[in-house]
Amino acid sequence: MILLHHLRVGRSIFTVWLLEEFGLDYELKVYHRNPETNRSQEDLAKATPLGKSPTIEDGDILLTESGAIAAYLAERYDTGHKLAPPKSDWKAWAEYQRWLHYPEGSAFLPLMLKLLLTREDPKPPVFSAFSDGEVALHLGLLDKRLGEMDYILGDQFQAPDVGITYIANMAERLGELGPYRNLKAYMDRNLERPAWKRAKERAVE
Repeated sequence: MILLHHLRVGRSIFTVWLLEEFGLDYELKVYHRNPETNRSQEDLAKATPLGKSPTIEDGDILLTESGAIAAYLAERYDTGHKLAPPKSDWKAWAEYQRWLHYPEGSAFLPLMLKLLLTREDPKPPVFSAFSDGEVALHLGLLDKRLGEMDYILGDQFQAPDVGITYIANMAERLGELGPYRNLKAYMDRNLERPAWKRAKERAVE
């Protein structure tokens, strides 16, 4: 059975969601944040290479990084290609890989900077200008695409939609999602999925 090291109030809830979408059996080992530093406490650091979550164990395999975990789960367990295209369709598979790794490869850093800047006053102008421009760039890209299709790869929910929803959710928490109506509607639609509701009930409550 897959073991997921899950840090409460963090991105690993989206890995729980993916496990639910795949319909896999898994166990959660839940960790809590230090109330003073908001960082993970020492027990997670002892259990995983960097003290970060999500980390999964699947037999003798230990894997970190959300995108790598998603790619592994799809490759090993999505034999019916429910959430990922077959490699025989190289064009579809390449586009799938692009969006699977996009959330943390490109979109996350500007939002993370925006989050950190909420704790600074006055805000360093170089970082503020960079994060403002990049956040608008990425959210604009997603909003335009989702005005043309229901999901990030077309008319079917696939694994990359979990990560894109994470980016939209983070943007909303930072007060940045308002102008992007298509992205907001997409996020709301995805958060009505039964698998998300199961993940939230299991990993948040």
